Amino acid sequence: MPLLIQDKDLATADRVQLLVSYFLQLVLTFMGIFFLLRQEWLSSFLSLGILLLTVLPALLRRSYHVFLPVEFEVLTVVLLFASLFLGEIHAYYTKFWWWDIVLHTTSAALLGMLGFILVYVLNKERRINLFMTPGFIALFSFAFSLALGVAWEIFEFSMDGFFGLQMQKSGLVDTMWDLIVDVLGAAVIAVIGYFSLKNEPRSFLFRHLLRKFVQKNPQLFRRRRKWIRL
Repeated sequence: MPLLIQDKDLATADRVQLLVSYFLQLVLTFMGIFFLLRQEWLSSFLSLGILLLTVLPALLRRSYHVFLPVEFEVLTVVLLFASLFLGEIHAYYTKFWWWDIVLHTTSAALLGMLGFILVYVLNKERRINLFMTPGFIALFSFAFSLALGVAWEIFEFSMDGFFGLQMQKSGLVDTMWDLIVDVLGAAVIAVIGYFSLKNEPRSFLFRHLLRKFVQKNPQLFRRRRKWIRL
């Protein structure tokens, strides 16, 4: 599978971001092997598991020919590295009280923007005769981000229960604060996106990412004959 960085159309800034992503993946690979040699099975499992998660965008690109903007791929790798590798394995959640708040807020905002892109694809798909208003798009973005935030809390609860980890830290209190921060991050993106669409469609907040997404995925967009407004 060819590396994305081999794309001749990539800008220099995109190449630099990809190099950062590859470096973090290389660190995860070496640390997974290091923990394995030291027979620290759980740390090795987590390191290699995180590495597999970071290659999901590449698998999506290869299997379904769907290209995400470089910014999304890199930020996904950085968030996974910071939350699971630094946060859990190296206890950054304990060392820095703000670590969890920053990561949850950032991830909620990222997922909110991803939700906007998904709805944009639906709006342009000819087989789906729907035209979604700015309010509905903002609501979908908010709900999409929050739903994945809840799924993450279930994942933390499951890891604590099955493997005896302490991902939830203080239990219910930690979970509730995580969800509150998720709500705030998702709400900020939803509100900004709503007013961007409502007042200045051509100055849409995510126009740069959307333009790159459309250019890389022309097969996802077709002109349609009729619209149904929601």
